[in-house]
Amino acid sequence: MILFVYLLFFGAKGIPSLAQTLGKAMYQFRNATKDVQEEILKGASEVKKQTSALRLDQIDAAESPKSNPVSTQPFENKPLTDEKSEGI
Repeated sequence: MILFVYLLFFGAKGIPSLAQTLGKAMYQFRNATKDVQEEILKGASEVKKQTSALRLDQIDAAESPKSNPVSTQPFENKPLTDEKSEGI
């Protein structure tokens, strides 16, 4: 229907310019769609990396021994003897 109306207004000589304009518009639309899709995939991969790093941190925290916290006191010079070997 639209093609018929266009043909009435511009004649048969206007059809090639219409086709060229539609082709350019479709090309630009495809490029814009591709760019948006790449940006979405890029953002999704960044979120995946962040969540996997967070999971690894949580796993490491769960596996680390809680009974041996890191001492913040300065190092003391103590003799290297084992408590069990003293009684022998």
